[in-house]
Amino acid sequence: MAVRKAGRIVAAVAATAFVAGGAAACGPEDLTGGGDKGGDKGTASVSPSESAPAGGPEAKAPPEGTDALARTPATVKGGVITVGDPKAGHTVKLYEDARCPICRKFEETGARALVKPVAEGKVKVEYTIASFLDRNLGGSGSVNAANALRASVDAGKFPQFHAAVFANQAATETEDAYTPAFLLKIADKVEGLRGAEFDRAVNKGTYKKWVGQAMQAFTDDGMQGTPTVFVDGKKTGSDALFDEAAFAKELKASGIS
Repeated sequence: MAVRKAGRIVAAVAATAFVAGGAAACGPEDLTGGGDKGGDKGTASVSPSESAPAGGPEAKAPPEGTDALARTPATVKGGVITVGDPKAGHTVKLYEDARCPICRKFEETGARALVKPVAEGKVKVEYTIASFLDRNLGGSGSVNAANALRASVDAGKFPQFHAAVFANQAATETEDAYTPAFLLKIADKVEGLRGAEFDRAVNKGTYKKWVGQAMQAFTDDGMQGTPTVFVDGKKTGSDALFDEAAFAKELKASGIS
């Protein structure tokens, strides 16, 4: 038991460490471990908002520029959410966990280079939303966030809500901040997102099975950490992920500008 606890502490520390040339990735401690039950791979139970504190932090609005993707379609196939014109000539594959601070670092920097080409229909982004950090660190925030993100696709607000979720990430990944109640507070910052169907999906964990499917897709693709980014099938090095200009240069090298 002591060894297992120590392993979790090491995993948490490693996940938040920054190294020369870029940020270290958040990584699953054990993708095939004892957290898989009942066919939901790597997921935990969704905590109903009724059991969450009524208070909590105030939610922040999504960053400026997000509205540029307001008319961009988002679709779901299997465990993957695709944003952009399905016929776009280029594809960026992105693997993230909502509790991963390094993913937030990418969303605040390199990912901003994707907004314009996605809005213009030049590239589509395929998101695989993992939830392994719940098992590593305890809690159900990654599962709750992934479930809410899936629900936002049906509401036609995935790009804006996705940006808002990362903008409201807790200061430390060990804090299990993404309760259904807080996710609804975040949703309040996205115009037109709140509604009976969306709220019910967030509170009741409507897409829990899909969350498991997304985690299985992450595992099946052989991913070892987040964020992991592929541009037209080529993995992008960490030194280019955390600077908007550097990532824009990577995109341009693939013909995306």
